[in-house]
Amino acid sequence: MAEHPAYPVGLRLTGRKVVVLGGGQVAQRRLPALIAAGADVLLVAPEATPSVEAMADTGEITWVRRPYTEGDLADAWYALIATGDREANTRASAEAERHRVWCVRSDDAEAATAWTPATGHSEGVTVAVLTTDTHHPDPRRTAAIRDAVVEGLRDGTLVAPHHRSRTPGVALVGGGPGDPDLITVRGRRLLAEADVVITDHLGPRDLLAELPPHVEVIDAAKLPYGRFMAQEAINNALIEHAKQGRSVVRLKGGDPFVFGRGMEEIQALAEAGIPCTVVPGISSSISVPGAAGISVTHRGLAQAFTVVSGHVAPDDERSLIDWPALAKVAGTLVVLMGVDKIGKIAETLVAHGKDPQTPVALVQEGTTAAQRRVDATLATVAEAVRTHEVKAPSVIVIGEVVEVGPRAVE
Repeated sequence: MAEHPAYPVGLRLTGRKVVVLGGGQVAQRRLPALIAAGADVLLVAPEATPSVEAMADTGEITWVRRPYTEGDLADAWYALIATGDREANTRASAEAERHRVWCVRSDDAEAATAWTPATGHSEGVTVAVLTTDTHHPDPRRTAAIRDAVVEGLRDGTLVAPHHRSRTPGVALVGGGPGDPDLITVRGRRLLAEADVVITDHLGPRDLLAELPPHVEVIDAAKLPYGRFMAQEAINNALIEHAKQGRSVVRLKGGDPFVFGRGMEEIQALAEAGIPCTVVPGISSSISVPGAAGISVTHRGLAQAFTVVSGHVAPDDERSLIDWPALAKVAGTLVVLMGVDKIGKIAETLVAHGKDPQTPVALVQEGTTAAQRRVDATLATVAEAVRTHEVKAPSVIVIGEVVEVGPRAVE
């Protein structure tokens, strides 16, 4: 029988059940796009990567912590089968066939009833590229074609550039505050050329879905009270892969040098003789307030702004911040990583002279589709965090500039 090409189609999954079997790298890459599509995602896996765990913890997906069993695909519209157990994958795809559920298999494309294309996005357009060669697929080629079309759409030419050659070494890339469109052009280009990507949960995760299958993604997420990949282990991974001649991208949220421990990685690479390219990123300290309608400096109100880390409480002996001095400084105060300490921070600022009625805005998951803003004052912010269940990552803005411009109080 002659081979027929796949029929391309766009699935509208909003509110429809999608089952993902396996919580590893494949799931980590594909889940963000399924979530963005509005799918009702059920993950079935005994274990998951830290980033996938985070999606379950925040309620973006439902996670059943066990291996696949018969009946898991009941009522599903679409299934992604990506466990490490080939026999279980075969049983699951047989169930999908019986229930007429379109099914992607990460371990056997020919046994699947659907394939995941190389995808990219530009100005409201999704570009999806599928191969027609089912026996000898070339994911690098489909990814390169996807990249060419997306770049052509972005610059208005639709002229496909030559596929760039990869450069061994490490690129320390700031991914920006969360919206995948806010990574720099250079950062996106280096990401597209990577053999290995070492990322954490604050990096723009949607970009991982655009990576071709041959790219190895290493999750270096440091989740509270969860699994922890020590900085030394991250440094060693960067060095090891670079020494093997691979093109490595260390993808970090925001800017690598703004509370990102980027310099520690640079120093380790320098000591090992590994070349490193630094690609600055848009820092959440100014971009997230801006996305919420707050200018950290506004004529007549603030001629300066101060950015501090709030991950250590003011009364902690490890704190290096002069909080009494900050209470007396005019201008805007931006606090990163301080949601769980904001009550103590506000109390300290007020104790040292700050007006308790000073406006405060908390912007959670800024620049993403889940962005929300909660307004309060220094006197009420601790209660506001509890009442509105404000979670990390959130940027906290303290100062009169909070009351200028559009407001989105929740």
